[in-house]
Amino acid sequence: MLDMQAMRDRLETERQQVLEEIAELDRRLEVKPDYSLGAGDPAVYQWEFNLALRQQAQEKLEEIEDALRRLDEGRYGICEKCGGKIEWERLDLLPTTRFCATCAQSKS
Repeated sequence: MLDMQAMRDRLETERQQVLEEIAELDRRLEVKPDYSLGAGDPAVYQWEFNLALRQQAQEKLEEIEDALRRLDEGRYGICEKCGGKIEWERLDLLPTTRFCATCAQSKS
């Protein structure tokens, strides 16, 4: 059985960790490397990599906040495709999932 308060606590903790990760990546992205032709600044690669990590972290944050909204609205654990219950084992593994295992497999 799924403990909704424990899941909320878990999602809030994960949300805080992602916010801290975003803040650190923002700090790293403050100084943009030299993009001029022929410069070949190796920092360009690292800056672009950090930007990609920042975008991934932002997407993860949005998924977590969506899951928290579903918790607040009483829709958490309900498949958005079929309306059935999402298996608690799946929610434990993927707490931001919006689909039951069957619908996730058939999702196109």
